[in-house]
Amino acid sequence: MIEPPLPAELLTELASMRGLLDEIGAYIFTKDLHGRYTYANRYVLALFGTTLEQTLGRDDREFFDQARSAELWENDRRVLEQGETIEREEINYLKDSGEQRIYWSVKKPVRNAAGEIVGMCGISTDITERKRLAAKLDEQRQLLETILNNIGAYIYMKDRQRRFLYVNPMVAHLLGRPPEAIMGRYDVELMAKADAELLSRLDDKVFRTGRMQAGEESFPDQHGKLRHYWSIKVPLPSASGKPEQLIGFSSDITELHDLKEQLQQLSMTDSLTGLFNRRHFFALAEKEVARTRRHKLALALMIIDIDHFKRVNDQYGHPVGDCVLREVGQIMQSMVRQEDTLARVGGEEFAILLPSTQAADAHALAERLREQIAAATLAACMGTALSVTVSIGLAHLQAADTRFDSLYTRADQMLYQAKHGGRDRLCAEPGL
Repeated sequence: MIEPPLPAELLTELASMRGLLDEIGAYIFTKDLHGRYTYANRYVLALFGTTLEQTLGRDDREFFDQARSAELWENDRRVLEQGETIEREEINYLKDSGEQRIYWSVKKPVRNAAGEIVGMCGISTDITERKRLAAKLDEQRQLLETILNNIGAYIYMKDRQRRFLYVNPMVAHLLGRPPEAIMGRYDVELMAKADAELLSRLDDKVFRTGRMQAGEESFPDQHGKLRHYWSIKVPLPSASGKPEQLIGFSSDITELHDLKEQLQQLSMTDSLTGLFNRRHFFALAEKEVARTRRHKLALALMIIDIDHFKRVNDQYGHPVGDCVLREVGQIMQSMVRQEDTLARVGGEEFAILLPSTQAADAHALAERLREQIAAATLAACMGTALSVTVSIGLAHLQAADTRFDSLYTRADQMLYQAKHGGRDRLCAEPGL
C-alpha cells in the first residue's frame, strides 16, 4: 500500500520556509510514516554528504549505523506510531565514518486535516562539542575537587565583605560546620569577633593593594587550642581589574611554631634548672647596663657559687648533684623580684642582676639568700637529705663601666675572695 503524500499546503509552506530553515543553524527534517526523508535542510545534507534529491525517499539506515543508533529508531517509532512528542538527547553514529554525534532532538508527529499521523518533523542541535567540553570540565572539576579535598591545606574563597564563597572539607572541619552552612556567611558569624578581625588583616591588605599577601595567622580550633597557620591569599580580579574576591591557602604550622618556640626557649635557658643560660643572661645584662646608664639608675650584680659542690657529686653521685642545683635555683627564684634576672652561668655558679637596686638593698638580699640556702634541707634530692652553703660576690655598676664585662669581672673577683676567705660568706667590693 502506498502512503498518501504529505499535504500540499505543508509542502508549499516548507518550500517557502526552506531558505530560512537552511540558516537556522540546526538539523531540520521531515519524514513520512516509513521514516523516509521528505525534507532535509542544508545542515542535514552536509552531514550526510548528499544533495536533497539524493536524500529524499531514503531512511536513516542509509546514513547511520543501525546497530549503534537504536535510540534513533526507537524515538522515531514512538513519534510515528504513538504520536508522542520527543525531546531528548540522542547519540548517533555515522555509517561511513563511524563518528559519534550527540544531538538534542525535538521530534513531533505531522497530522493531516483528519488528525491522522502522516509523518514527523524534527529539529536536532549538535551538542557533541558541548558534551565533550562539559565532560572535560567535569573531569577537571573532579580532579580539582580531589586535589582541594586531599591537599592537606585549608582552602577558601571570600568576597570583599569577607563572606565565604567556598571552603574545602578541612576548613569546614576547622569551623565545625558542613560546607553548605558556611558558604554565603560572614567570617564573623562563624568565629569569635576578635579572631575574625585578626584573620581579616591579610584579607584587607589583599583588597587594598590588589597583590598577593602571605603571613602567619593564629586561630583556635573547635577544641579551643590555639593553632598557627601560614597563609597565602591571592586576589581574583573582576572584569574591571579591581579584586572583588580572594582565594586563600593556609597550612597548619602549629607543630613548627611550637618547635620554634621550644628551640628559642632552649637557646635561652639552662636545660637542668630551667633558669636563663649564660649566653642569654649576658645578652640581657648588656641591654640592662645600657638602660641603667641612660637613665642614671643603680644596678647590682651578685655571683653565687655552691661550696664544695664536687664533694656532693663524688659522695652522692651526679643525679643528686643535679637535684641540688635545681633546688638551689628554686630557692633563689623564690626570693628575687620579677624584674631581676637569675641565671645559671657555670657548673655550680649562678648570677643575679638587680636593676634599680641600691648597694644596701643588694647586700641585704645577698645575705638573706646565703642564709636561706644554708638553712634549707634539700630532702627531695633522690631521697638523700643534705645541706649546702654558698659563697657570694657582689658588685655595683660604676660610672666607668661601659660594658657588662667589667661589672661581671669585679663581682667574680668578690666571689673569689669569699671562697678563699672561708666560704659560706658574702664579699662585696669596697664601698658596698
